[in-house]
Amino acid sequence: GYPESMTDRSYRSQILVLTYPLVGNYGVPTYEEYDEYCIPRHFEWVEGISVSGLVVGELCESPSNWRHVKTLSKWMEEHNVPGISEIDTRALTKKIRENGTILGRIVQHLPSPNSEHVFYDPNKMNLVEECSIKKPVLYNASGFPRICAIDCGLKLNQIRCFLSRGACVELVPWNYKLNANNFDGLFISNGPGDPEMCVETITNIKNFMNESDKPIFGICLGHQLLASAIGCKTYKMKYGNRGHNLPCIHHDTGRCFMTSQNHGFAVDTKTLPSGWEPLFTNLNDQTNEGIIHQKKPYFSV
Repeated sequence: GYPESMTDRSYRSQILVLTYPLVGNYGVPTYEEYDEYCIPRHFEWVEGISVSGLVVGELCESPSNWRHVKTLSKWMEEHNVPGISEIDTRALTKKIRENGTILGRIVQHLPSPNSEHVFYDPNKMNLVEECSIKKPVLYNASGFPRICAIDCGLKLNQIRCFLSRGACVELVPWNYKLNANNFDGLFISNGPGDPEMCVETITNIKNFMNESDKPIFGICLGHQLLASAIGCKTYKMKYGNRGHNLPCIHHDTGRCFMTSQNHGFAVDTKTLPSGWEPLFTNLNDQTNEGIIHQKKPYFSV
């Protein structure tokens, strides 16, 4: 739903366009409701709104849900996030699909014909540095195995998945110096922006692989960062792959998996070094969706 999407830090500094006809009809739940792991139940991060703007077709100002504590517009107003309604979002989506991912802004009045149309480009910023935590956070200290999770813009549900399996999770900043002796496996999270901006993260992953053969798993941006650490090139896609039903072929078995994706950059498999191979390939556009080491426990999707 929109509370989860709007707090997903992968969308940081992006204007989110929702094509569902009516948005806001169940309001916004409280941050004070936690699950059994003391994690906010209804959001993908512990505070704030990640998107820089919201575009909807019709906004509901009279939500009906027993959990709601405020309207969507009130929540956005509290966080100084602009939104606009009464937009044909499906026509807008077609324009985005025709032109590729485009820069934009929400304005109250049409700009002067003489004004310079200079748009803020989030891809030129290190968005991961902006949104990553500043100090390590430990979850389930007595758990096993001990997972080090690099916070590049992680979703709370990823922590929840680890904890539900009994793991101890130490969430660390994007540029944290990794010590392989302190944990059993490394997780590189999803996040916003261009992987080439995360030079320190890539360097730390390289150093970790040089000193240890402990398992590594990367997802989304984490996949691109792992690929960059082994020398692969990444590139910005014209459209990106976004949705909940994208078909991918698993190379080892030939099985097709319907996957959930949200990424605007991809890995160039022509630059894969020896000892590595593609793990998944997108059937729609033939882009890479995962890599795996042939011998060591390293893989990403």
